[in-house]
Amino acid sequence: MTDFPTYRPLSATIWSPTEKATAAHRDVACEIPVSIEYNCAAYAVMMVTPDNLEDFVYGFSLTEGIIDGAGDIIGLDIHEVEKGIVAAVEIREGCFKRLENFKRQMAGRTGCGLCGADRLEHVIRPLPPVPEGAPFKAAVIHGSMQGLRGHQPLNRTTGAVHAAAFCDREGDILAVREDVGRHNALDKIIGRLMREKLDPAAGYVLVSSRCSFEMVQKCAAARLPLIAAVSAPTELAIELARQTGVSLAALVRDDNMSLYMDSCARIDTGHGD
Repeated sequence: MTDFPTYRPLSATIWSPTEKATAAHRDVACEIPVSIEYNCAAYAVMMVTPDNLEDFVYGFSLTEGIIDGAGDIIGLDIHEVEKGIVAAVEIREGCFKRLENFKRQMAGRTGCGLCGADRLEHVIRPLPPVPEGAPFKAAVIHGSMQGLRGHQPLNRTTGAVHAAAFCDREGDILAVREDVGRHNALDKIIGRLMREKLDPAAGYVLVSSRCSFEMVQKCAAARLPLIAAVSAPTELAIELARQTGVSLAALVRDDNMSLYMDSCARIDTGHGD
């Protein structure tokens, strides 16, 4: 697969209320349309940072409900075309037949995971509850978020992308993926877990964004027990977390964080609560 640039230096004019305007160069994040095809049938066009695209396709395919696991993808060819990138995915016949139940054509704008959904029941589809497991220490979750910034090289360069990270129970960041879309970054980290055969129940996810319901939905589909977000959740995200058993921490800032949903008592606050 061709390596695509993730940013380009472009000209800009720097304006200040106290100084004369000056010419400069700024590194700008790249954003490119990726057309995802299953068994030669077009399914979706997503605007994506062109990096770790194999991870993205695997994660997207799982969290969309198209496949049940990495073994359902028989082949994947990612190649450049005149106006973007095509990801040609070969999936098992049973998975392809499933597409007829919720097929959609969508142009996914940056940060939007639902554009063009033609059936409301597929937007909020029922998912089995995430299994219970050993608790995570609140202090570990909080501390790992403080270290996430140091694992975001593309955002440090451009200031324009989100990150999703997978951490183990000790709070060590095992993998990070960045993208212009927060949903895409999460799909990429889920795809990484799938392709590396890492157990999602052995850790939790950090996201450098708000937590909308789609983020919780993706975690539930991937059997990830806990998501921690640097910004706030939506009401529907909290409700979906309750229904699926995903533990949700948000507004994870320097001095505290808010625990919005923990129906399975996975978060050990250390205060006997």
